[in-house]
Amino acid sequence: MKLSRRVSWFLLAFGVWSWFIWITFVKNLWQDGSGLAFDDAGDPTGYFWVHLLLAITSFLLGTAVGVIGLRGVRALRDTRA
Repeated sequence: MKLSRRVSWFLLAFGVWSWFIWITFVKNLWQDGSGLAFDDAGDPTGYFWVHLLLAITSFLLGTAVGVIGLRGVRALRDTRA
């Protein structure tokens, strides 16, 4: 299957964007002072674990999508040469 230039760049940008957003989210989650992510004893709550799992899943999906986009961009570059 051949991806267009526009789709390849979109997928690559989406992968990078996903990493940027979720790294920021995990940093904020880790530093949460509202009591949602950590209880009074400093132990992680269910909220923390669910959102950490969401972030890990998004990292994996963002990486997969970004790799597909990168391979598409490279394939287009190789066909022009």
